[in-house]
Amino acid sequence: MSEQLRFIVEQLNREPFKKSFNLITFDSLDPMQLLQILNDVLAEIDPKQAMDIREEMPEQTIKRMCALLGMLKYKPPGNPSDVSIFRQGLVSGSKPVVHPILHWLLQRLPELKKRAYLARFLVKLEVPAEFLQDDVINDTSHQYEELVESFKTYHKECELLRTSGFSTAEIRRDISAMEEEKDQLIKRVDRLKKRVESVSNHQRMLDQARQLRVEKEKEESLTQQRQEQKNQLFQAEQRLQRAKQQLKDLRQAAADANPESLMKRLEEEIKINSYMVSEKLPKELEAMRRSVQYLQKISAEPAMGQADLQELEDKIKEADSQINQMIEKRMMRSDPMDDKLMLYRQQASIIIRRKESKAEELQEAREELAAAERDLTGRSSQAQDSEGGEIIRADELKRLVGKLRGKGAMYKKKRQEIAELRAEYGVLQRTEEILRQRHETVQQKLQTMEAEKGISGYSDTQEELERVSAIKSELDEKKGRTLDDMSEMVKKLNSMIVEKKSALAPIIKELRSLRQCCQELSQEYEEKKIQYESCTAGLESNRSKLDQEVKALREETSQEENRYHYINSMSEVIEMQIQRAAEEMKAYVSSDPQEKKKAIREVYMKNISEQELLGKKMREKQKLVRESHAANMEQMKLWSDLQQLMECKRQCFIRAQSQASIGQVIQEGGEDRLVL
Repeated sequence: MSEQLRFIVEQLNREPFKKSFNLITFDSLDPMQLLQILNDVLAEIDPKQAMDIREEMPEQTIKRMCALLGMLKYKPPGNPSDVSIFRQGLVSGSKPVVHPILHWLLQRLPELKKRAYLARFLVKLEVPAEFLQDDVINDTSHQYEELVESFKTYHKECELLRTSGFSTAEIRRDISAMEEEKDQLIKRVDRLKKRVESVSNHQRMLDQARQLRVEKEKEESLTQQRQEQKNQLFQAEQRLQRAKQQLKDLRQAAADANPESLMKRLEEEIKINSYMVSEKLPKELEAMRRSVQYLQKISAEPAMGQADLQELEDKIKEADSQINQMIEKRMMRSDPMDDKLMLYRQQASIIIRRKESKAEELQEAREELAAAERDLTGRSSQAQDSEGGEIIRADELKRLVGKLRGKGAMYKKKRQEIAELRAEYGVLQRTEEILRQRHETVQQKLQTMEAEKGISGYSDTQEELERVSAIKSELDEKKGRTLDDMSEMVKKLNSMIVEKKSALAPIIKELRSLRQCCQELSQEYEEKKIQYESCTAGLESNRSKLDQEVKALREETSQEENRYHYINSMSEVIEMQIQRAAEEMKAYVSSDPQEKKKAIREVYMKNISEQELLGKKMREKQKLVRESHAANMEQMKLWSDLQQLMECKRQCFIRAQSQASIGQVIQEGGEDRLVL
């Protein structure tokens, strides 16, 4: 626990809190101050939490803190079922509850900041199923989900860019390195030019190498264009195959369609939709309403303890036993007719359950079909936009093009350098061969001359003796220099040691006395330090008590001032009310009819009579609406059925007319059309 408190105090004294706590002052904080510090830490994680908890109701404060801690996935220590104990400890500002929260928050501050930031944009809205039947709400919900998914992808890309290592400093270093390489390449090119100028016909060879490079680049570009055209041809063939398949499917659908099948299909869809609207959806809506009412009732009840839960369990057991007894009594009183009807009832219930399960499967299949169609349209539009390739954003494309250009330029420079080096290598190789041939001819001549003189091998022996003598002379010189240097160094070191000893002798004497003084002073310092710490702790505790007393007195003073101002304002309000009552009494007692009309009583009586007349008219109107409601609904249903029937007839007529007009010439608006 002491380590936990020390960690909390250290973190609160740092940025961004900048508190001036120590262990004593932090441990002596009252519950309200402790809750305010917890609220400040939560405000650092989520800026919306920044407020003074004295200006807010305690229930709202605890509700807000618990909601944020739940979003941050904080788990209270101990038994997870003791949620009520945790809430009570948080309400009272208990140290065993608040200290672990502060320790957990301060350990994970950057991570929790990120989680709170993401939680604002990734909250899933639970919309009831009956509201999703509205097209506007459904579209808005889908749009919200798409925006959440796009935010996820953009956030991941942003994190990847932050951790990818691209920075201005690295780019500047790369640019400076490339400039240095450029200077080196320029110098190397100048040196190569100077070397090549001595070769005959170098300009013609350079022109031929340049022309060869240009032809190779043309060949590469033509190969790349050929590959691109092959890819485009393959994509065009795939699009053609898809279009042919779609055309074939459409023709088959048009050939199988006739008015009887369309009518039959429409009747089946109408039956299914009417069952969904009249039976299934109202039942689901009623069940959801009951569950919502039940949950609201549970949330409105106070927190339950172990005794309350035990009492509820006893009641449930008692109710189960009563139900079992009633079932046994019913089975004992049952007659044969009820048994026969029970069989039919079971069959009917089985059919109803099957019907409901099939309706649920149909609804799920429709939702899957709609999702698949949306996915298909999105992918088809994406494929059309990208022409079958991977989607690349503008900034990535620019960066890729810049990299490719830089690599292309670097590749061209390196290839040119390699070609020049190869040319230089060929020249040097040829020169080496010529010199080797000359050396071999000279050696052969020398050997023949030595053989003629009778001293064969003399030149080799002479060269070996000269080389050995040169090596021996170099080694002798190095040995002599090394011995001289070592002797001089030893003399210098001895003289420096003597000088340092003579200079350090008085200082060592002074150091011995100073060490003794230092030991005495360190002992005295430790004693004074212990006295100072004990005195500081006592003074600090007294100061904290005085601060608490001063704060309590200030709060009491502010409360008394507020009470004084409240009493003054209430007295003024009461005086105004007394004055208004006197004026009202004067107007009511007055014999002048104009004055009586100004009275509040007369105005209220007039308003009451007007509202009674209006309520009477509205009740009569409601009665008329109720009487004509059934007939109006029946008439509306008839009109909607008639509208669907006429629409079906219109579609059938249009299709029949289109089939009958095949191979005919139709004149419309002064134009002739041949229908194939």
